[in-house]
Amino acid sequence: MKLALLWFKRDLRLYDHAALAAAVEFCRQNDCPLVGVYSFEHEYWQLPDTSQRQWAFIRECLLQLDQQWRQLGAGELIGVSAELSALLPTWQQQGFDITLFSHEETGNGWTYARDKRVHKCCRQLGITWHEFAQFGVRRPHRNRDDWAEHWQQCMVQPCHPQPASLPAYQQAMTLHGSQPISALSDTACPELWSCPARQSGGRAQALALWHSFIDQRGRFYRSQISSPLTAEQACSRLSPYLALGCISVRELLQATRQQRQKSSDGYFKRSLAAFESRLWWHCHFIQKLEDQPDMEWQALHPAYRQLRSEINSDWQQAWQLGQTGWPLVDACMRYLHHHGWLNFRMRAMLMSIISYPLWQPWQPAAQFLAAQFVDYEPGIHYPQVQMQAGTTGINIPRMYNPTLQAQKLDPKGEFIRRWLPELTPVPSSWIHQPWHMPLSKQQQLDVIIGKDYPAPLVNFEQAVRQARQTLSALRDNHFIATAKRIGHKHGSRKRPSRANKSTSTSTSKPASSAGSTRQLSLFE
Repeated sequence: MKLALLWFKRDLRLYDHAALAAAVEFCRQNDCPLVGVYSFEHEYWQLPDTSQRQWAFIRECLLQLDQQWRQLGAGELIGVSAELSALLPTWQQQGFDITLFSHEETGNGWTYARDKRVHKCCRQLGITWHEFAQFGVRRPHRNRDDWAEHWQQCMVQPCHPQPASLPAYQQAMTLHGSQPISALSDTACPELWSCPARQSGGRAQALALWHSFIDQRGRFYRSQISSPLTAEQACSRLSPYLALGCISVRELLQATRQQRQKSSDGYFKRSLAAFESRLWWHCHFIQKLEDQPDMEWQALHPAYRQLRSEINSDWQQAWQLGQTGWPLVDACMRYLHHHGWLNFRMRAMLMSIISYPLWQPWQPAAQFLAAQFVDYEPGIHYPQVQMQAGTTGINIPRMYNPTLQAQKLDPKGEFIRRWLPELTPVPSSWIHQPWHMPLSKQQQLDVIIGKDYPAPLVNFEQAVRQARQTLSALRDNHFIATAKRIGHKHGSRKRPSRANKSTSTSTSKPASSAGSTRQLSLFE
């Protein structure tokens, strides 16, 4: 029996879904049914960059998708608890003549290897697998020079409409190993960190956020996304829905452009333009990981691959727990545990702190942060981590000073006190550097630094001075030549505008760079 199999991965929607559109047309031409499948892969959920909070979000997306799927007359979506490469041979033995449809995925190293296993299986079984680009990432890709033009061409194409109906197959559950989506386990792995304020999954939630953003919240996007006090409202908060494909980049881009044209509010229009630029950079960074998958675990510039080889487990744990002694750093980490989200500037600061003053390897920190992020998008996460850790060779190292950041972004200490209740009595004059309080003041407030709240793990100024010297010592002619090659492969050809240049407070000084020094709020 001929059967079209649509494999859902990070594309949990029915609107603007190229693989779905192609599968429906295939079914029409071949008079065959369509089955939608999602694979719950146990091995994937044991990886250090995955977490229960991520699966809980995905499961909510799937339940909503299943409801929409049924409403279009296609029966149930099926869930399986094994890789497709293990199930396709069995389904073929059951008599199904399968044609597979899916979007391309730029995931972590594990999903890349899994896709290669599925490709091998399809070749061996004679199964045709049609893969479609989900956004502006190109595969294969060898030349950045025309990438921006390619992206624009993708984005101006009409969105694929949601089908009015789907070719029904009420016997989908006869496929060996299949079960209703609702029967998939609600637990993927132990939840090491409670996340009570996690966003809820599903396309309906994505659309509601989008409308509130373009109707009101987005007006202050340009000016309020850096401070943790205002970012929660000013940011679009669409990042987890983009990461799981509940809403498409093209759909958002076209809607943003339409809203800009309609708006008569110049300030709002500029904020929407800034948001639109983030969608371009979203695909730009994912293209980096697509072109170089080992960016997940190996420093982009070879000169940096032997740096930070010594691990201080106590410092790493203090950073993870929000116990470094730098109030804004610790408040942000605790906020992240609670919400599964953090604005970009503060994510950059967290990575900068573990990389420079604490001088720890970036890979374990990257995996830890990835697991905390409900909106974990490997193609954005790993290139950005390497930028913040200073291992690309083409970006200026940004050594965020946590005290200066706090004074600028949380001047009264409101965010700090909210997430560090042990510092509630500390007055604003001391809240950013409580370790400088005289002992008599600490005793008066009943907040003893080193007991009730830790002193900083290291002297920040001394530590970053040493980090800068270590990095500078590596910059010889060979280093620069290699950096130029990296810049040619991965660097943006887009010239940053003055209005959007980063203004982050940092202790680093300008240095020559072979590529873009651009940092953007890609997680917002």
